[in-house]
Amino acid sequence: MTRTRRPSPQTVAVLDALAVDPSNWAYGYDICRSLGLKAGTVYPILMRLADRGQVEATWETDPPPGRPPRHLYRISAEGARILRDMKTKEATVLRQGNGATTAEASS
Repeated sequence: MTRTRRPSPQTVAVLDALAVDPSNWAYGYDICRSLGLKAGTVYPILMRLADRGQVEATWETDPPPGRPPRHLYRISAEGARILRDMKTKEATVLRQGNGATTAEASS
């Protein structure tokens, strides 16, 4: 049986950032800046998500003169599905928690 671990808050934040515009490619540096996370946190997450097929990665095809190509990232259909599932589960847990509190308060 394969054990699935809950993704870290940083991993969820990276997926969230990429899901804002799923068709848009983003630089890792821009993701770091927008989330306020260090490159040493974001790049391993991006690599892990790419290895799992949750993020697509490609090289920049036309970098400005004098600068090497950089990696670009975007959320994949699988990554979007997993993010949606996580948010659905989270919303269900919150509703159940609120429902229990409401039921207790009315007793």
